[in-house]
Amino acid sequence: MDVLDRIDEIVKGNPVVVFMKGTPQMPQCGFSSRTAQALQACGQEFAHVNVLMDQEIFQNLPRYQDWPTFPQVYISGELVGGCDITLEMYQKGELKKAIDEAIA
Repeated sequence: MDVLDRIDEIVKGNPVVVFMKGTPQMPQCGFSSRTAQALQACGQEFAHVNVLMDQEIFQNLPRYQDWPTFPQVYISGELVGGCDITLEMYQKGELKKAIDEAIA
């Protein structure tokens, strides 16, 4: 399976997924840490992919939705964005609403 197909399968197969450096329990960069904390604070389960453990995904994810940085958050198959956008949505109460709707 092509790596972009694998990424697409992960994005479409999970209501909420974050591609990050590390894991929510052991983030490997500050941006990934802050993003995971915002997602966790919403109180719903979410999937994660440690891009440091899969070099194919690490190298090709920026091509998937033309987003060059990590982390990348997807809700209902759509790219939400990275750390700054996720935190802004969290602060406005929009992130929890979007996650709740995706999981319902």
